[in-house]
Amino acid sequence: MNAARASILALLVFWAASALAVVTVPPLVGRVVDQTGTLTSGDIASLNQTIRSFEARKGSQIAVLIVPTTDGEAIEQFSLRVAEAWKIGRKKVDDGAVLVIAKNDRHLRIEVGYGLEGALTDVTTKRIIDEEVTPKFKSGDFAGGVSAGLNKMIRIIDGEKLPEPQPPHWQDQTGLFDVDAMFNPFLLIPVFLFGGLMRTMLGRLVGAGVGGGVVMLIAWFLFGSLAAAIFAGLIAVFFVLFSDTIVSSTPGSSGGWSGGSSGGSWSGGSSSGSSSDSGGGGGSFGGGGASGSW
Repeated sequence: MNAARASILALLVFWAASALAVVTVPPLVGRVVDQTGTLTSGDIASLNQTIRSFEARKGSQIAVLIVPTTDGEAIEQFSLRVAEAWKIGRKKVDDGAVLVIAKNDRHLRIEVGYGLEGALTDVTTKRIIDEEVTPKFKSGDFAGGVSAGLNKMIRIIDGEKLPEPQPPHWQDQTGLFDVDAMFNPFLLIPVFLFGGLMRTMLGRLVGAGVGGGVVMLIAWFLFGSLAAAIFAGLIAVFFVLFSDTIVSSTPGSSGGWSGGSSGGSWSGGSSSGSSSDSGGGGGSFGGGGASGSW
């Protein structure tokens, strides 16, 4: 319970800090997010294509964000919030980098994930800013500055030895929890048994609430994900409420489970869609990188 209370407290503190933040981190709707209208649609398409090709070949992820202002918040703090929210880079490889530009403030920063700090060092990122990006920004060529900085980052990362890119099905598309693990029979069977016990002891409605709540807490502890916990809890509630109805309605059953067909089947659903550039891979950041101005 102490761990659960600590987790809840940390979550509340995080929400409170986010609410007090002056500038909200925009959603990651693409590898290039421009909230100022500085880049043309053609510029954005070209930059996105460069990033997608690099990501498919190398596996590392890069994103660009242009905002009007951080409204007094230090560019270092804001860019770290962006990196932590977007989670650019592969999980446990942490090979992500984010170029953040506050146009009206004339400040920018390259935020670097843990896995790229050996290649994109503080000194290296500072040189990229000073030698590749800001000279073009000073002349008003923002698209050229972003492109030059991006291409330089890609060339440097290319020299870093990193794990090979994984196929699209390697990672759950939602990024919330491991779906295969959630449907592991060794996890589902105890849920069903516990739910049936709660229904027998407490009745249908109360048993469903208690069983779902307990299963949700256990799933939260096992998976470390609130979404996974809620999902597991809903499975338990559904089972407690309707399992006897499902059994009794199965053709050929006499109060037990039957292997006969009921005219339908579970479908696996398609999960092989093409990878999107509107989501991060779960990468972590520790404040590495460099800042600059023009």
